[in-house]
Amino acid sequence: MGLAMGVLIGLSFPNVLPASFASYLSIALLAALDSAFGGIRASLEKTFVPVTFVTGLVSNAVLAALLTYLGKEMGVPLFDAALFAFGFRIFQNLGAIRHLLISRWNKSRVKLQRPSV
Repeated sequence: MGLAMGVLIGLSFPNVLPASFASYLSIALLAALDSAFGGIRASLEKTFVPVTFVTGLVSNAVLAALLTYLGKEMGVPLFDAALFAFGFRIFQNLGAIRHLLISRWNKSRVKLQRPSV
């Protein structure tokens, strides 16, 4: 519901950012997606802690943007390293989420197929 509200607000109040902010915004968005998939995984594993999620979301996004800025200032492609790290973690979390969901589905199927005595 929050995502839908955010999209509606974003479409209602369009804001054009300079092209120089594109790399910062994209890496911060990737860090936020990493946190979101980590939150979904933690929720499925029943280990979700809201404070951990929020602080991870903010700190990952800020750190990623800071690394991108420092990389641009030094002429070192730190953006690429952050991109690789967050991309790897997103796919890792997505794989774990898939395994958890398949495991739950298989358990529910087994319960339904057991003959009653």
